[in-house]
Amino acid sequence: MGMAVGGATKVHSTPNVVPMIDIMLVLLIIFMVITPALLAGFNAIPPQGVNLKDHPEDNSDQVLGIDDGGRYYLNKKLIRYEDIPAQIKQIYDARTEDKVLYIKAHRDLPYEKVLDVMDIAAKNGVRVTGMISDQTPGTKSTVAGDVRAPAGIGGTP
Repeated sequence: MGMAVGGATKVHSTPNVVPMIDIMLVLLIIFMVITPALLAGFNAIPPQGVNLKDHPEDNSDQVLGIDDGGRYYLNKKLIRYEDIPAQIKQIYDARTEDKVLYIKAHRDLPYEKVLDVMDIAAKNGVRVTGMISDQTPGTKSTVAGDVRAPAGIGGTP
């Protein structure tokens, strides 16, 4: 910035942008911290298999996830184990059709946790339980008409 040379009677009309810059920096920091938390969901590496048909997740699909730490998520929202039966019952009592629950569990998780959740789901209104898994890299499905979904759909990278 230059120094103003002149008499004391001159009026300068330069705006003071320092407060605006301070506010913008605070907002930038807030968004940098909040955005990853909004997009995170939960991290689980599902088991891999051959001859799998991709199922892109719709907004109407109910997905129960279990991450590698054994934490439970219902539609990407953290949920306590004790609250699972009540939440599932509430969701599936309101539905007349499509009583399907998809389970996405980390592949290193003990299978008894998955069976436990399947049992809870069956007792609380779920008619069909589907397991979400990934296609083994380097393999192709041998099922006629089975086409892999484009990247980015249904959570596949």
